[in-house]
Amino acid sequence: MIALKKEVFDKIREEAKYIGLVFVLVLIIFKIAFYKEDLLVLLRNVLSIFWLFALPGYFIMLYWKERLEFLERFIIGIALSAAVMGAFSYYIGLSGINIKYHAVLLPLILILVGLLVNFFKK
Repeated sequence: MIALKKEVFDKIREEAKYIGLVFVLVLIIFKIAFYKEDLLVLLRNVLSIFWLFALPGYFIMLYWKERLEFLERFIIGIALSAAVMGAFSYYIGLSGINIKYHAVLLPLILILVGLLVNFFKK
């Protein structure tokens, strides 16, 4: 059991390099596309896109790390995260939680759920 837990965190640590590389590439693409914008504005936008869609999707898709390669999981995870965030945001809004908390709470919840599911997977 301990070896499985260590394996999960080693896999995340290894793939964090790839996530960082994708982040830098997206930042470069944004800088090319929006060349008149300040770099800090672009950094904030790319960081928010990664926080809202890429990271929760990556952690949700960790469950399928044996079957899918990193890039497949990352791309599918972005679409899955967008769908889950939209649905959860709607229902959390119905429960009365203000929308200004959704951008902080939902990605954090999805990241923790993804980690816990993968952590306790047999």
